[in-house]
Amino acid sequence: MPVADVYVHYLNKVERKDRTEAELIKVITWLTGFDSKTLKSHLRKQTTFKEFFKAAKINPHAKLITGSICGVNIVEIEDPLMKKIRYMDKLVDELAKGRPVEKILRS
Repeated sequence: MPVADVYVHYLNKVERKDRTEAELIKVITWLTGFDSKTLKSHLRKQTTFKEFFKAAKINPHAKLITGSICGVNIVEIEDPLMKKIRYMDKLVDELAKGRPVEKILRS
């Protein structure tokens, strides 16, 4: 599945909760190491999740992302690609729930 399709879903989700695309981009770039221009390039190219995360430099603090997403505890996910996808899902969920961006970006 292209990242762009999921991005649209993420954007709709956060905008419904009065959050901005700029905030969404900020949390995704924190996780992936992509700047805004590179992220938008991946979206235009219809990059798959596998390609997207292969090119990403996952933030070393991502391991601090805990809890569950879709009923699955993140620390129990063994597949590296799925874990990265769920990291991103969790960050977007926290953004949509109104958590301050400074707290979402673990350090």
